Amino acid sequence: MIGFTQLYTELDSSNSTNAKIRAMVAYFKQADASDAAWATYFLTGRRLKRLIKRNELRAWTLTATGIPEWLLEETYQHVGDMAETIALLVPNSALGESLPLTLREWVEGRLLRLTDSSDQQREEQVLSWWKELPADACFTLNKLMTGALRVGVSQKLVQRALAEFFEVDAKVVAHRMMGSWEPSAEWFDGLGDPDAPGVTTSTPYPFFLASPLDGDPMELGAVADWRVEWKWDGIRAQIIRREGQTFIWSRGEELLEGRFPELEEAASHLSDGTVLDGEILAWRDGAPLPFSELQRRIGKLNPGPKLVASAPVVLLAYDILEFEGTDLRGEPLDARRDMLEGLLSQPVLLSDKDRCDSGNGPRFTESSEILKNDAPLLCSPQVGAKSWEDLARLREESRERGVEGFILKRASSAYRVGRQRGDWWKWKVDALTLDAVLIYAQPGSGRRSNLLTDYTFAVWKGEAGNSELLPVCKAYSGLSNDEIAELDRWLRNNTRERFGPVRSVKPEHVFEIAFEGIAWSKRHKSGVALRFPRIHRWRKDLASRDADTIDTVKDLIVAAN
Repeated sequence: MIGFTQLYTELDSSNSTNAKIRAMVAYFKQADASDAAWATYFLTGRRLKRLIKRNELRAWTLTATGIPEWLLEETYQHVGDMAETIALLVPNSALGESLPLTLREWVEGRLLRLTDSSDQQREEQVLSWWKELPADACFTLNKLMTGALRVGVSQKLVQRALAEFFEVDAKVVAHRMMGSWEPSAEWFDGLGDPDAPGVTTSTPYPFFLASPLDGDPMELGAVADWRVEWKWDGIRAQIIRREGQTFIWSRGEELLEGRFPELEEAASHLSDGTVLDGEILAWRDGAPLPFSELQRRIGKLNPGPKLVASAPVVLLAYDILEFEGTDLRGEPLDARRDMLEGLLSQPVLLSDKDRCDSGNGPRFTESSEILKNDAPLLCSPQVGAKSWEDLARLREESRERGVEGFILKRASSAYRVGRQRGDWWKWKVDALTLDAVLIYAQPGSGRRSNLLTDYTFAVWKGEAGNSELLPVCKAYSGLSNDEIAELDRWLRNNTRERFGPVRSVKPEHVFEIAFEGIAWSKRHKSGVALRFPRIHRWRKDLASRDADTIDTVKDLIVAAN
């Protein structure tokens, strides 16, 4: 436990990538394999099921400290994180009597057994642990118990550290960590064992991700060297057919078993040892449906016929990673694409004879004319163009087509691991924006738990400046550290009311909010839902009365459709 606590503290206090890798490698060198397995589990964002409820922690803290409830609430408001608040308030041991216990002993021998204990036993157990541990280990323990442990490292960074520790290729480590796995000494040792099997029947491949294209696409060279596809707004997924079984994995490494029966049925006709990479979309009549339609399917296990019929889905496949058990990722994209088209029998690449020049630029065949097959496994159509200027003009039609822009892929590229710049780029259409008023704020998490960084924004209902403000979105990214600090000071001095950690503030500041899409929503009071909202800039030049109205926001939906 002491080693993991020290590692957690080091990672949370450093902004240096190399320093974080060194810290993880040093930990793996001194840790037992079973401890290292659990550490990897937590470092990669996996969590224990919540073992303790928040109201239980509050009650037990009052018991342990004897302080009045109002003081606990005031302290929490100042600190901004309950786990840290408890670690600072409860009497604990500077000696750390339980620290000799290993991380595995803590998790398997103590924490996981809480689920089989009575309420009184759980309270007595946790109170005794708080007394045994110093403040930093108590903080780590609280995070583990509540399932709120967040570490400032990406999964890719953890894989790099493990690759350095084992002295193996990071691609091998990444592949062996995909899918479902249980933390154990055997599993951890297998990450670096050259004789260990690379995959199980259900194991997906690490996804290759496109990087944002910020510059001029003409800097990429000749357009003929690139393959262009629409950027679909769905769920990135791999469909795996091995040993007579079908598995569907999301990019977030969630097994989507039973949620898309039509895809599983279609995949049952693929050859054993086939893995397709693509996008799951709600789809009808050769065109994508709004993402909200796909959301109806995401959370439904074994959906009924009525839901399947009302929100049908397809996989638009744009790559084949494995065929008849052979790993194809090292082959050039064009070769993989030829094999994919042959497998799904979809004529998707537009040739010159399918296109003619006009005064407004090239005319491209509509996707509904390309995807004539009603089967739920389809090739994602490729877009042909003679120049980057042609593509730029077509990109402006993205929202009308229900897509987010283009994905650009180098024709000779292999299928790589993670987000590696150079071969795959996402050339997205410019974000939609609106001007909204900041009305609520609350503390962030982790290193931002002492700052008000999570914001709620609203627009006017009725004539701007003369009616009520209607919340439309929450956002927490987009401001610089200096802007966050400045805004935090203002928010604390201009709070109207408090609702737990949430502050109602004077509606004076306007922010330009950028977002990727917008749709009608019955779940939101405003009647609309924004996709991926973030702060684009602080509009200090505008007064709150200058913010947009809900009618203006709704007009964006009409324009987008």
